[in-house]
Amino acid sequence: MELIEKKIKINPNIDSLLLLGYNDSNISELEKRFGASIAVRGDTITIRGENNEIKMIERILDEFQYIIKAKGELSNDQVANVIEMATDARTQFVHNESATMAASSVTTEGIIYTGRKWNIVAKTPSQKEYWRQVQKNDIVFSIGPAGTGKTFLAVAMALAALKNNEVSRVVLSRPAVEAGESLGFLPGDLNEKVVPYLRPLLDALGDMLLPEKLKSMTEKGIIEIVPLAYMRGRTLNDSFIILDEAQNATSTQMKMFLTRLGKNSKAIVTGDITQTDLPRSVMSGLVHIQSILQGIEGIGFVYFDKSDVVRHRLVAAIIDAYEKAEAKAQK
Repeated sequence: MELIEKKIKINPNIDSLLLLGYNDSNISELEKRFGASIAVRGDTITIRGENNEIKMIERILDEFQYIIKAKGELSNDQVANVIEMATDARTQFVHNESATMAASSVTTEGIIYTGRKWNIVAKTPSQKEYWRQVQKNDIVFSIGPAGTGKTFLAVAMALAALKNNEVSRVVLSRPAVEAGESLGFLPGDLNEKVVPYLRPLLDALGDMLLPEKLKSMTEKGIIEIVPLAYMRGRTLNDSFIILDEAQNATSTQMKMFLTRLGKNSKAIVTGDITQTDLPRSVMSGLVHIQSILQGIEGIGFVYFDKSDVVRHRLVAAIIDAYEKAEAKAQK
């Protein structure tokens, strides 16, 4: 394949030392992973190699700069994580050249959706099983600790289904436990009332869609974000529905949600049964459902543990510490 050359200007608002790494260590790492050559002179990075290699490196450098802007730093762990994700995505591109932009297709193993800056990829074995369960079932329960990608991947799969015309809308919901589900006493319109409870879903959407596109799709009802209490009485046809933080739904609310499913619709229910905010006398609907829906065709269960945590490396250590403390207390 013909080699080409691409020059990239470093954003003047970015600390080039952070971007390049000590003694250009980040650039050296990129050269190790990819076949292209990379040279830095002043504020210009010159990449010479195959077109696909150059595009991948350019996207990695964009992600590096995004992290520096957001966090004010770029650690070795962050560099490794970004390159690892790119390497996974690159393998899929190499082996699926006949697919139309394989990274944006929900039918391509591993790669779920092309976000604003990056391909959303199923990385751990449990995440890949999650993807497979959603492909073959109409209802999937995703249960596990914080940071394992339950919500983020659910949103990615919903947007991929929407993009592939498998559904006509995406509905995202959460219980609003602290407000007693009424939300009436809070100031503002419905959107203003529920934003604090739906922020994680909005954050995930914001990572995958441009703000103007998200606003347009929301205004048109293509993407709908509602508290669980407002789902009662509806039938959702041709929809991809997500119930997040489902450990805070009662058994009655869980039944209500699951029976909203209409024709040509899918539902993902996510939650962490170790972090329920319900009163102790009230059983979580997510706990209850495991004993009554197992084994039904068309319904799948996926369980995550601390080994699937994809947030900061300390999150897994924190989860492990709490598990040990709880086990000690029970003894």
